[in-house]
Amino acid sequence: MSLHPVPAHAVGETAGGILEQLGADDPNLLVCFASPHFVGALDDMVHAMGNLLDPDVLLAITMGAVVGDAREVEEGPGLAVFAARLPDARLTPVELRVEETPDGASVVGWPEVDGAPETLLLLTDPFTFPVDTLLRRLEDDRPDLAVVGGCASAATHPGGNRLAIDDRVVADGAVGVFLEGAGARTVVSQGCRGVGQPLVVTRSEGRFIQELAGRPALDRLRDLAAAAPDEERELLRRGLHLGVVVDEHRADFGRGDFLVRSVIGADRDTGAIAVGDRIAVGQTVQFHVRDATAADEDLRALLAGEDAEGALLFTCNGRGRGLFGTPDHDAGVVEELLGPLPAAGGFCAGEIGPVGGRNFLHGFTASVVLFPGGTEARVVGAP
Repeated sequence: MSLHPVPAHAVGETAGGILEQLGADDPNLLVCFASPHFVGALDDMVHAMGNLLDPDVLLAITMGAVVGDAREVEEGPGLAVFAARLPDARLTPVELRVEETPDGASVVGWPEVDGAPETLLLLTDPFTFPVDTLLRRLEDDRPDLAVVGGCASAATHPGGNRLAIDDRVVADGAVGVFLEGAGARTVVSQGCRGVGQPLVVTRSEGRFIQELAGRPALDRLRDLAAAAPDEERELLRRGLHLGVVVDEHRADFGRGDFLVRSVIGADRDTGAIAVGDRIAVGQTVQFHVRDATAADEDLRALLAGEDAEGALLFTCNGRGRGLFGTPDHDAGVVEELLGPLPAAGGFCAGEIGPVGGRNFLHGFTASVVLFPGGTEARVVGAP
């Protein structure tokens, strides 16, 4: 990771270090994470990076903050470059965009993919690409494909982000790479813990849950708050979430079995609560809370026992120093439990990753791609 503010110098520092560490063999995969300072220069930067390193596939994305090794650079310029040699992997690049058709908006650009890739590493622009639509389509077409990545966060308006695939830079859509034979694994930490007991939805309509286990949902929530200790009651007040069981066939539900969505409101007259997703009758749910302690415990528990030679980290721009009160938390935990190892990434405006065997777009999440032994990966740190 280079902190140099001049684009040419940042490219020179990172590319030079990669050449020194990987030697004469070119990397298969290069993933670049650039801070907002480099939005206007990304075209020249990826062109130079490609010429110097000649990767099989080059991806780049602009982020509000970047991650390199055990550091999270939330202020100031930063360029983190992850280079990997994947000797047994087949890589297929992909560029997707939305086009209007006679039948409405459609995602186009799907490539012909040989073999059966296990993972799609996907980088998107949050203003112009419907991630949820793509994930629903893949659930039908390729339910065995793990999709992981994140949404660009360098800008707060359409047209302000940049994505790159090889030497092509765009301001919309999505870019990515299919990985087959890379052995990549994904850990998705939603940073929440359950409170109370799982309950079955007995009446709902759209995003409104009207009854839980035969009683008004708001009454269930009031009972939970009344029985909770003061500290937990304060967490319920500050940020209430609902975990939805992904696989109803399991007998018991624990960490990693729930898809976490925000509770966004309530109707005192009807006793319904509003959730940031559609919840069907018969689904099992549990109230969840999020704080720094829960987020730390969840990430550590999910990474415990894992092993990797390199990692890509897609963490929410709502985490970082604002959530944990100290810098470098998520990157530091990855380094502490798995390292020292090359790791790079960025702060996202939405994180992509599988929960319970299904792919989702998340918020306030840390989604980590782990590359196994046999992978040679480097992230360059400028002195």
